[in-house]
Amino acid sequence: MDRVKSSMQQVPNAIPKVIRRTGGANSLELERENFERGQAVSINKAINTQEVAVKEKHARTCILGTHHEKGAHTFWAAVNRLPLSSNAVLCWKFCHVFHKLLRDGHPNVIKDSMRNKADLADMSRMWGHLSEGYGKLCSIYLKLLITKMEFHIKNPRFPGNLQMSNRQLDEAGENDVNNFFQLTVEMFDYLECELNLFLSVFNSLDMSRSVSVTAAGQCRLAPLIQVILDCSHLYDYTVKLLFKLHSCLPADTLQGHRDRFQEQFKKLKSLFYRSSNLQYFKRLIQIPQLPENPPNFLRASALSEHISPVVVIPAESSSPESEHVVETDDLVDTDVPSLPGPPEVKFDDLFGTSAAIDPFNFNSQNGMRKDDKDRLIEQLTREIQALKEELESFRLESGRLCQALRGRVSELEAELAEQSHLRLQAVGESEFLKAELDDLRRAREDTEKEQRSLTEIEKKAQANEQRYTKLKEKYTELVQSHADLLRKNAEVTRQMTVARAAQDEVEAVRREMQEKVKSAQEASDRQEREQVKQLQELQRELLSTQAELDSLKTTVASSEQSSEVLSTQLVALESEKAELVQTLSKVEAELALQGEELQRVHNSLSTERESGVKTAEALQNQLNEKESREQALESQLVSARWSILQGAVEEAEKIIQDSLAQIDDPAHISCTSSADYLASRCQASLDSMDHLQSTREAFLADNTAVLELVRAVTQCGHLVGDTIIQGSATSHMVPVEQADALSESVKACGSEALALLGQMKQRDSLAAADSDGLRAALEAILATAEKLRPRGLELQQGELGDLVEQEMAATSAAVESAAARIEEMLNKSRAVDTGVKMEVNERILASCTELMQAIKELVLSSKDLQRDIVESGRGAASMKEFYAKNSRWTEGLISASKAVGWGATVMVDAADMVVQGKGKFEELMVCSHEIAASTAQLVAASKVKADKDSSNLHRLQQASRGVTQATAAVVASTKSGKSQIEDTETMDFSSMTLTQIKRQEMDAQVMVLELETRLQKERERLGELRKKHYQLAGVAEGWGEEEEATG
Repeated sequence: MDRVKSSMQQVPNAIPKVIRRTGGANSLELERENFERGQAVSINKAINTQEVAVKEKHARTCILGTHHEKGAHTFWAAVNRLPLSSNAVLCWKFCHVFHKLLRDGHPNVIKDSMRNKADLADMSRMWGHLSEGYGKLCSIYLKLLITKMEFHIKNPRFPGNLQMSNRQLDEAGENDVNNFFQLTVEMFDYLECELNLFLSVFNSLDMSRSVSVTAAGQCRLAPLIQVILDCSHLYDYTVKLLFKLHSCLPADTLQGHRDRFQEQFKKLKSLFYRSSNLQYFKRLIQIPQLPENPPNFLRASALSEHISPVVVIPAESSSPESEHVVETDDLVDTDVPSLPGPPEVKFDDLFGTSAAIDPFNFNSQNGMRKDDKDRLIEQLTREIQALKEELESFRLESGRLCQALRGRVSELEAELAEQSHLRLQAVGESEFLKAELDDLRRAREDTEKEQRSLTEIEKKAQANEQRYTKLKEKYTELVQSHADLLRKNAEVTRQMTVARAAQDEVEAVRREMQEKVKSAQEASDRQEREQVKQLQELQRELLSTQAELDSLKTTVASSEQSSEVLSTQLVALESEKAELVQTLSKVEAELALQGEELQRVHNSLSTERESGVKTAEALQNQLNEKESREQALESQLVSARWSILQGAVEEAEKIIQDSLAQIDDPAHISCTSSADYLASRCQASLDSMDHLQSTREAFLADNTAVLELVRAVTQCGHLVGDTIIQGSATSHMVPVEQADALSESVKACGSEALALLGQMKQRDSLAAADSDGLRAALEAILATAEKLRPRGLELQQGELGDLVEQEMAATSAAVESAAARIEEMLNKSRAVDTGVKMEVNERILASCTELMQAIKELVLSSKDLQRDIVESGRGAASMKEFYAKNSRWTEGLISASKAVGWGATVMVDAADMVVQGKGKFEELMVCSHEIAASTAQLVAASKVKADKDSSNLHRLQQASRGVTQATAAVVASTKSGKSQIEDTETMDFSSMTLTQIKRQEMDAQVMVLELETRLQKERERLGELRKKHYQLAGVAEGWGEEEEATG
């Protein structure tokens, strides 16, 4: 209001009040004009070529402008006039202001900005060609802004500043795990772009100097405040979504998500730490610190430990650029509800009420004072509008401060919860440490005891070590003596082995003698035992007689007669005793004789053993001489075998070298061969390679099998040389490109064969000779020969019937797959595209779907008609015999079916590329024409042998007309869509000068001439391609054979 007073006091004379009657439309236009002018001034001040940070007041004015007009039309109208592509600093500051608008501007800013997405993408590619400076940073920043717009368009529930509650985050996924999964991937991509810009800005600065206090450094660092705000929210939402996904999906499925989060967590933590140390950020923003370790998503309870990072923007200190904002606190009283009252009172006090006093004084109401009054009214209106804007800015500022304070309160509450959690952890850790201290004390006591026992053990260990050393020395001596004994034992064993044969005879004689001695000893033992028994019996009788003698002596006195009898008996016993003594002496003499005989046998055995040892030594010497002679003969035989093998290998090398020389001979150009014969030679060469490999392994295992290896080497050399010559001759009959490829394969085969034979010539490298290279070269030649064979020769007649069914089934499957892919592309286009592009894509894909349905109906009708033809024409023959009998018709049917299936697949690929914006409409039209031609070929092939009155033939013709109509519909929709999209791309020549237009006109004429020349060349090339296709089709179908047969 003070400004209003000062403005009124500048008027020298009082001007009477005049109510100027103007229309409402003019005031609205004037207000709109003033608004656009103010916005243009603020945008030009915010986005300029000076390498300083964007002033906050200008950016805030642009933000308020978007809320005022509920969109960004004025902003883009002003920006489009700026030369963003010619000045990197200007483009950088535009990206900064545009980022602030996307975050804090009206929600319609994102929708209005999507119209300029293509221009931003082109600008990003243009600046991406620069590898340093602001150019590279602008390219990365523009990619980030495009990603941000696409994210908010796909996820409209997320506001531009990304501030959402947990309930809103759950609603954004619609309680569908697939949506949460896709949302997490999009957030990863979004955060990746933010981190790329973050890291690129830091890499572009010289951190060894205080760059944050310079104007140029602040110009680069200022946009990172918006990046930090985005990153804090994206990190928090990513953590919560990953915990939610881990509660619904298995851990292995989310391994990729966890790995990507780990990588982004490390980058974000490092960048937050580096940013918090810069002086520039310390006074503008409070950057949160991330935890030391990332959250453990495999443990569900870890979610309660997660603390959301909160970025706090402290209250701005007064600065020269914001002083005018602070002054408005004294100018505007927000508690007064009605502002227009005081100006009217001051206006009446200033100008008076002359009109009321003298209403007919027209001189004072008109004339020169009228213009001054209008200007004053306009000035006051502008002042009031400015005061309203400043009041609105104060309200927004107070709201922002309240929001910052709420964020600070949330942060403090989170810190308080964290401190409480840390206090509980500290209490638990203190108790744990006390218990651990008690354990350590007990462990120390145990350690002291163990230390004492350890000293004793060490003493024992030293004594044991000395004892071990002595034992080790003795053990070494024993090992040496044992080795000597083993060597001696081996020699003795070798000697005894020869003498065993002689000892066997000696042992036989010795066993006979031992048996005789045993029998003699046993007989003597038996006699001795019998004599001992008799002696014992005599002794017992002697004892009994003596007892009787004693009794007789006692009774001798009583009876003399009995004594006489006893004396006679005693004489008899004495005589018997003498006889027994004589018998005992005879037995002892016999035993002595037998002992002498045994001694003589032992002496004879010892002499025979000595003679056997001498004989064994002589035999061993003879054996050694024989082994030495055999070794010499064996070495001579091995050298002879190796010389034979080397001769065979050298001969094979000469054969292959001669074959390679023949293919380079100009006279060989006239030689030709067929692909069939080349394939048979290749197969024979591969079989000989297998035989060579087996014989080589047998020779390595047993070198006596040299003859088989020599035969295998010779056979392989002849077959490989023949393959080389036949391959070169076959290359003279095929097109140039295939001939060059076949010649290269033949030469490679010869080189590999020579390399293999060179390895087999050396004895050391024979075992390591590798035949895989030669085998691969032969297989390549065989594959080329199979490709060059006529198609009709690949099949036996019995396989034609099965092939017809297979090809028709494959065609049906290809059509079904094409229809499914078109339906999928249609759904994807409806979800992603909008406007004209979506309309064009839907029309093209719908016509393609109709064409696929028509082709499907045509294939089914063709199957039914073929069934009728076979049933009516085969008679008593089977279906396979009918197809074999009519092989030319069958092959034509197969070719037509393949063409239809191939055309459907190619058309779907072309439609997919067109929908994605990467393909050409012309490709789709050409594919449609090709499908029409293929279906016509299929119809012609089917109706050749059909009955004219067949209902299935009529149905096939109707299906053919349906395909033709559907093809025309595809071409028409494609042309219409192309023209509709080309109409949207209007050409603007308003900013071009006369010279530039003339230059563009000349360039256009040059382009027209080039395109006409290219068109003529392409038409000629198309004609040649059609001729070649006709020739190849004739060879494959055997047209030349038919002409010869008919001729």
